[in-house]
Amino acid sequence: MANLADEYGTDVEIHIKALTTTIHADTPTGAPAELHDLLEQLSLERHAYPTGEPLYIWHTVPDHLGADEQKRLASHAIPTLLLAGYTVNCDPEVFDEALHQQAVHRLRARTARPAPQQPAPARSPSRPAPARRTP
Repeated sequence: MANLADEYGTDVEIHIKALTTTIHADTPTGAPAELHDLLEQLSLERHAYPTGEPLYIWHTVPDHLGADEQKRLASHAIPTLLLAGYTVNCDPEVFDEALHQQAVHRLRARTARPAPQQPAPARSPSRPAPARRTP
């Protein structure tokens, strides 16, 4: 079974599966377990085929969510995936810029740590270098 992440060389391809309304997050063949775990932490459901020894693993947004909530979940997952260092591509039918910006703002607020305030080191007064004379 082919998937879009293998086809496009990305870590995650978020799209609506053809002839369905299901939002998929495809990962490349042999993707690290950490990526699959992160997608699950972001509330995407893991699927594998065949079971037992998966050759193909993908994730979906839960079907019980409404269409708007599904798009919100997918759009909110992108900043976390990018921050973790993964390359992500999202179909424009799924991507919602406003929701994405909200997720970026929340993520920044959670991860922002104020830098410790240290006094600037004292600077030595700079004196102009003496002019050189040329013969």
